Amino acid sequence: MTKTFLIVGFIVMVAAQWFVPGQMIVEQERVLTEGTAYKFRTMPIDPSDPLRGKYINLNFEMRRAFTKDSTIAYTDDLFVYIKNDVDGFAKATIASKEKLAIDQDYIKVTASSYYRDTINFRVPFNRFYMEESKAYPAEVLVRRANRDSLIDNIYGLVYIKDDRAVLENVMINDEPIKDYVAKHLKENTEL
Repeated sequence: MTKTFLIVGFIVMVAAQWFVPGQMIVEQERVLTEGTAYKFRTMPIDPSDPLRGKYINLNFEMRRAFTKDSTIAYTDDLFVYIKNDVDGFAKATIASKEKLAIDQDYIKVTASSYYRDTINFRVPFNRFYMEESKAYPAEVLVRRANRDSLIDNIYGLVYIKDDRAVLENVMINDEPIKDYVAKHLKENTEL
């Protein structure tokens, strides 16, 4: 009897260990296939530390929003509603602690500061993970590009659906960063 419970318990444990990550993957894929794509313009990546480990740490230009709520405090969770600007990049329209009844996509963010009617915030998708063999060459290329002003169009391609936002790729001059790095590795073997 005890042996049967152990076997059943083991099977349940293994199933749970596969179910949780599987559910997370399915949710991310659902956002990527059914969500709306937005381009979030990045700020120049700090050339002294653009990569930490196997990911790029991204700073986005969109980090402020207007709000009517004066009770917002540091680390409050907020809804920031977005739309595309005239250049096709994501722009924050308004921030609120409560979900608003407006027909716009939104992202969940964390407040970092509040001054008068403007809230500063941190987006949840500020890391882009890369294959380890391309991480260092990407760091070198981005550093050179920032120094030499070769790149004028770096953005994160983010898909948004309901309460989820997924950073699909980082684009450099409308080319995925992995392809950009691979192309420059072939052209320049000193990286």
